[in-house]
Amino acid sequence: MAWLRGWIEGHPQWSRKRLARELCQRWEWVDGRGRLKDFAARSLLLKLEARGVVKLPPLRLDNRRPPRGVPTWESWEEPVAWEASLAEVSPIRLERVLPGTAGDRRWRFYLHRYHYLGLAVVGENMGYLARDAQGREVACLLFGAAAWRCASRDRALGWSSQQRKEGLSRVVNNTRFLVLPWVRVKDLASCVLGQVARRIERDWQDKYGHGLDWMETFVDRDRFRGSCYRAANWRWVGQTQGRSRQDRDHQRQVPVKDVYVYGLKQRRGP
Repeated sequence: MAWLRGWIEGHPQWSRKRLARELCQRWEWVDGRGRLKDFAARSLLLKLEARGVVKLPPLRLDNRRPPRGVPTWESWEEPVAWEASLAEVSPIRLERVLPGTAGDRRWRFYLHRYHYLGLAVVGENMGYLARDAQGREVACLLFGAAAWRCASRDRALGWSSQQRKEGLSRVVNNTRFLVLPWVRVKDLASCVLGQVARRIERDWQDKYGHGLDWMETFVDRDRFRGSCYRAANWRWVGQTQGRSRQDRDHQRQVPVKDVYVYGLKQRRGP
């Protein structure tokens, strides 16, 4: 920490962004594909500043990119609700969402408008847009970094504190799952989850240079029953304690959620 303080003080002309990138280069802090993990480094520096360990240069507001606006679709008209059997709309095709594409814009619009939590994308992430046999968009999914701590998950995986630190990068969290509200297809949600399980490790490896062992998700008990996860062979492992990431006083601040996990290796034979 003494070295880090001196190093930051020795480069007063550097921005916070440059400090994070230079620190990654000095420490060889990279992801599986050799890219600098400057987002993680920036997070570390901010936490150390909050604890009074280091002092960062002032934030350069003039150089910041404007925040991405709310996703819009000017000609949007919500489709009339329709109903079908899974056989009638199969095969379901899963499209990986690529930034800047038309699919990405529609995916963002759907999640922002129709998911009760809206859209929030940070760090490592993977989005999917599901279509039926007729090309109609039927569902959206978003995966991101695993929860740093979750007692019920860690017990289910048999993790010690050290094992959690070592294995967390190989867990991905299903943070958003939306079947579009005008779509009425029984068993569609579990079918889409099955499609994801067959390909997400390959997609994650392609994007980030490392594979995955587990998927996890947290289901709000007051809103959902988690039926589609159980039908897709996800395992219920317990509940959260109703605390948010900022709950330092150990007071219940958020709804209790059911915790489900899915082992990606279970799909493979010997």
